[in-house]
Amino acid sequence: MAVGATTGRSSLVIGTRGSKLALWQAEWIQARLKVIAPDLPVTLRTIKTSGDKIVDVPLAAIGGKGLFVKEIEEALLRQEIDLAVHSMKDVPTALPDELEIICVPEREDPRDALISREGKTLDDLRPGARVGTSSLRRQAQLLHYRPDLSIQMLRGNLDTRLHKLRDGEYDAIVLAAAGLRRLGWLKEITEYLSPDVSLPAIGQGALGLEGRRDDGFVKDLVRGLDHLPSRTAVVAERALLERLEGGCQVPIAAHATIADGTLTMDGLVAAVDGRRLLRERIAGPRTDAEAIGVQLAERLLAKGGDKILSEMYGKA
Repeated sequence: MAVGATTGRSSLVIGTRGSKLALWQAEWIQARLKVIAPDLPVTLRTIKTSGDKIVDVPLAAIGGKGLFVKEIEEALLRQEIDLAVHSMKDVPTALPDELEIICVPEREDPRDALISREGKTLDDLRPGARVGTSSLRRQAQLLHYRPDLSIQMLRGNLDTRLHKLRDGEYDAIVLAAAGLRRLGWLKEITEYLSPDVSLPAIGQGALGLEGRRDDGFVKDLVRGLDHLPSRTAVVAERALLERLEGGCQVPIAAHATIADGTLTMDGLVAAVDGRRLLRERIAGPRTDAEAIGVQLAERLLAKGGDKILSEMYGKA
C-alpha cells in the first residue's frame, strides 16, 4: 500500500513517553500502522515529560493532569512528531486548539488491581496495612471502604512500584489492571477491585491518539483503529470531568459502558479522606454521550459535590 507515496508523506513519527508501558503502547500502535501502510516507515520518538522528571512528590502537588502530555503536545505543534500515543487518563479535557484526539482504540480492562506482598485481598489486609498509590481517587475510595488502612504515596513506573512492594516498603499497592495486562504481568495481580469499591479514573484503560487538526493524512491513516464504543464511553467520562473542572487534585471517578445502544455511567466525587463520598448512576442513548456525562456531573454537584470540590480547590 503506497500511502506515503500517494500523499507525499515519506515517513511518520510517533511521540511517546519512555516508560516500559508507554513504549509498549506506542509499539502496539506502530505495529498496526505497519499493517495498514506497510510501505510507510513508522518510527518512535521518546519524549521526557514533566511527570517523568518529578517522581518524589504527589501529582496533585505539582499540577496533576497535563504533566504527562505537555511536552509531547509541544512536539506535535512544532511538527517534530506526527502522532502522539497517550493513556487517556493522563490527557486533560482542554487541548491546544490545533490538536485533537483523533482515535481511541478498543479499551483494555479499566479496573484497578491490588497487588499484595503476602497475597492478601483488600478485605484481608491487616489494620494499618501500608497501601501505596499516587492517586487521590484511589486513596479516597480505599479509605472509604477501609478507613483503618495507611495510604502512602507511590510514584514511579510500574517496574519501580513493583520493586518497592517487593522490598517491603508497602504491604500492597494499587495499579491500573490495563498496564499490567499490556506488559504481561497478570500473574502479579492479587485481586481485581470491583468498580463498586474503586471506580476507575476517567479514561482508564483507553489509549488516545492525538494529532494535528489539519493533518488529514494521519487522520485517514488511523481511522481504522478507532473503536466507536470505547470512544463514546471516553467522551461521556471526559464530559463529566470537564463539567466538574476536575484534575488530579480532586478524587473524581467515572466509568461508562455501552450495551444495546444504551450508555450507562457511574460517577463519583469524594473527599480525600474518604469520609464523604458521593456516587450516582445514569443511563441514556449512546448518541447522547456528552450530554449524559454533563447530566451526571450536575447530579453529583447537586448532591453536595459542589461543596467537596470548592473545599478541595480552595486547598489546592
